[in-house]
Amino acid sequence: MSTDDAAALARQAHGVTDLFAGDRLVAIPRRPARREQLLGYLAASLFTGGRVYTEREVNEALATVHDDTSALRRYLVESGFLGRTSDGAVYQRLR
Repeated sequence: MSTDDAAALARQAHGVTDLFAGDRLVAIPRRPARREQLLGYLAASLFTGGRVYTEREVNEALATVHDDTSALRRYLVESGFLGRTSDGAVYQRLR
């Protein structure tokens, strides 16, 4: 991770730290703007740009922070942080 990436991640983390108890996400925010902020942080901290992930790898990464991996995965795709093939077999960080 470059210094610029680390600085950007630190700025994003500042806005979402109250959603975590230790390393675990307490709840997925209902408010869209707050959820978007969380999703940006998760995408940047759990997934490397340019790398291809299987659905299993995405689920394993998301499981490190929250048990509802399918909801987080769906939100990440719907908000454009992760892209996936039409069959859902391959995922990639987009932004």
